[in-house]
Amino acid sequence: MDKSFIDENRRERQRLQDLVERLTDEELKIPMWRGWTIAMVLAHLAFWDQRALVLMQKWKDTLVAPSPIDDDVTNDALLPLLDAIPARIAANLAVSAAEGIDLELESASDHLINDMAKLGDRFRLYRADHRKIHLDQIDSRLYHDVA
Repeated sequence: MDKSFIDENRRERQRLQDLVERLTDEELKIPMWRGWTIAMVLAHLAFWDQRALVLMQKWKDTLVAPSPIDDDVTNDALLPLLDAIPARIAANLAVSAAEGIDLELESASDHLINDMAKLGDRFRLYRADHRKIHLDQIDSRLYHDVA
């Protein structure tokens, strides 16, 4: 069974943790796009990793099944909540949520992983993909001044 997602998730989780450790509270408030800040992007990552963790925990007790969600509507609906979370807490939540889902994926049975893979959505196993997108955006903003 291919479990390359484990190493990829670890790599991007470490990248996330390193970023959170070096960012100052002021840097967490740097604007990104359309009202988002770095802290809000990190809170966004925390939400989606936490959602993935809750789904996995559910699937351990039931059958793996699609869990449709409108990503754009969900992200827009979350904006006021993401903005209300203090910046440092948002950053720490991103790391803890990433750790939670990654550890759940690492310890999951082959049967559960196979069932999840059959859903056809790479992001369910490769949490690193979503993290990488947003970490690259944050790095661009911080080090290349591109919002």
